[in-house]
Amino acid sequence: MRRLKLIEGQVRGLQKLVGNGTYCIDVITQTSAVKQGLSNVEDLLLENHLATCIINQITSGKTQKAKQEILKVYKLKRK
Repeated sequence: MRRLKLIEGQVRGLQKLVGNGTYCIDVITQTSAVKQGLSNVEDLLLENHLATCIINQITSGKTQKAKQEILKVYKLKRK
């Protein structure tokens, strides 16, 4: 949640930058920081999912479901 709150603040800052007519390169620098922050949140969520949900699925015999979820996330991350 802390990371998402930080990203929320960054997005609000972006709105102000655009509203104030800030130099484009400065805005792009900030959008890049927001994208990196979201990517870090995704990585953390995936790590937690693999360590909990996927392990539970495999140990309870739901290996096909675990495989499908892993492949789905892999394909999403490639985009």
